[in-house]
Amino acid sequence: MSLSITTTYAGEFAGKYVSAALLSGNTIANNLIEVKPNIKFKEVLKRVDLSGAIKNASCDFTDAGVVALTEKIIEPKELAVNLELCKTPFQSDWEAVSMGYSAHDNLPKTFSDYFIGLMSESIAQATENDIWGGTAGDGTFDGFKTLLNADAGHTGAKKIAGAAVTASNVVEKLGDIADAIPSSVYGKEDLYIYVAQNIFRAYKRALGGFQTAGPGHNQDMDVQYFDGIKVVACNGLDDNNAIAAQKSNLFFGTGVLSDHNEVKVLDMADLDGSQNVRFIMRYTAAVQYAVVEDIVSYGLGL
Repeated sequence: MSLSITTTYAGEFAGKYVSAALLSGNTIANNLIEVKPNIKFKEVLKRVDLSGAIKNASCDFTDAGVVALTEKIIEPKELAVNLELCKTPFQSDWEAVSMGYSAHDNLPKTFSDYFIGLMSESIAQATENDIWGGTAGDGTFDGFKTLLNADAGHTGAKKIAGAAVTASNVVEKLGDIADAIPSSVYGKEDLYIYVAQNIFRAYKRALGGFQTAGPGHNQDMDVQYFDGIKVVACNGLDDNNAIAAQKSNLFFGTGVLSDHNEVKVLDMADLDGSQNVRFIMRYTAAVQYAVVEDIVSYGLGL
């Protein structure tokens, strides 16, 4: 990684770096899906279906019914961030004094602390985007959008083609989603309609801009209600995309959750005599759902 410092500042450094605003990883932060930590390699999500078990009673024991076991696999993908910065450019910067007067420089602590925070926020943003729309390319994992589009079981009325959502049609579009939710799922406490930011803003505008919060409202998370169903914005969903599902049906798998916030800093001076500092992150991540028949999607082909 190359580093260039461009400044016209003359005087003492104000002590704060500012970066462009990053999307927050609100899906994990707000506990909107189930998190399954401690998966070293892969884990099986078991699904059990029972049918035909109730029959007319008699004196005899008559075995009846069908129990079907199916499974989904969640296999976290190993991901890493490896960055190397040279300390030399800081020698001519206004933070030169904070590096110490020795020829054996230290990376300015203010910048180092800021950069560690920036890396963690960047990982949170990338993970949020991948949870919903990721594809298994370099540095990404398959998100719910990719998994659903590839699943032959996700079809029919539960896979709504969708269109651009505005304040004038958002109630109609949310109605289409609500109508497609299976009766066995409708009314469940953990049922959500996960929507893109543009849909959420359109719905709030359609309500007249009022923040209407129902029972159990989490003040740290903006929740609206439609036909009694919780509606939440997920920053990783593409515009005009939405997914209706139970929280207990959507899973995020990883090894150790704290890996997503751990940055190792390695000063190479004592190892190879260079002026380089390495920043290293390693973590695993994947998503999966258990029962595709219980999920409704809107606009995933857009």
